[in-house]
Amino acid sequence: MDRIAVLIPCYNEEKTIEKVIKDARAALPEATIYVYNNNSADRTEEIAKSAGAVVRNEYMQGKGNVIRRMFREIDAECYLMIDGDDTYPLDCARQMVDLVLERNSDMVVGDRLSSTYFTENKRPFHNFGNSLMRGCINSLFKSDIKDIMTGYRAFSYEFVKTFPVFSKGFEIETEMTIHSVNYNLQVDNVIVEYRDRPEGSVSKLNTYSDGFKVIRKMITLYKNYKPMNFFGILGLILMAVASGFLVPIMIEFFTTGLVPRFPTLFACGFVGLAGIVSIFSGMVLKVLDSKDRKDFEYRLISVSHEKNKILEDK
Repeated sequence: MDRIAVLIPCYNEEKTIEKVIKDARAALPEATIYVYNNNSADRTEEIAKSAGAVVRNEYMQGKGNVIRRMFREIDAECYLMIDGDDTYPLDCARQMVDLVLERNSDMVVGDRLSSTYFTENKRPFHNFGNSLMRGCINSLFKSDIKDIMTGYRAFSYEFVKTFPVFSKGFEIETEMTIHSVNYNLQVDNVIVEYRDRPEGSVSKLNTYSDGFKVIRKMITLYKNYKPMNFFGILGLILMAVASGFLVPIMIEFFTTGLVPRFPTLFACGFVGLAGIVSIFSGMVLKVLDSKDRKDFEYRLISVSHEKNKILEDK
């Protein structure tokens, strides 16, 4: 087991990967540096090997697939994940790692949004999207995460080995954030400087398609992790709609004794019934969610014991 593992997912980063590796080695000389090449069509793999990194390949395209492979294959007391595009300086790496190793943090978030992100980033929709996601997730999950979409994070062994990766692409950061908040893991924020990509380096993130995937992932995780809230709100909306159309019919019935709009009456009944079913579905899923939380705590204890045994055997 490594003491510190630096994880660098890469796709066509030949212009920056050597500098990122050198900066990581200077900041954390005792760390093992892993570069995971994700079907790069340029010299990323060759340059990373020449710079002294341990290079491995993930052939399923997408950042989520790369992180799944990393977390599955590497054992370390602390993991530092950073993008290979040289947008994050490594001067905060030691502070982030120490929070995991000495302060029991499960995830440390490299917070770009509190420093230079909005002035350095030249894509206005990215700025808007980051602010939107931060506001939505913190409101929905009652959290205080400063940067939801950052690719600069540190993790504990317990986090990595209990985190089920379902995302295939850039929505992985949202998934990691919500997972931490939902299971009451310790999350710390460290303000980091951000610089835009150097000239010639191209972002792989599509503003619109990947943005919609991130929003869809947030809604899906809210449904899965907060089923009573999700289905309860949906049920109340359906019942409110049914009541809104039913009230005029009932007023007319009590006034004239007639029901002239039977199709509307039947539709109201079905919509109202769907609302009731939705609320009860949320209640049932809430019970299952409670059981899942208990099972997760058992998994967390098991993984912690596993790590301690490995360290003792060393």
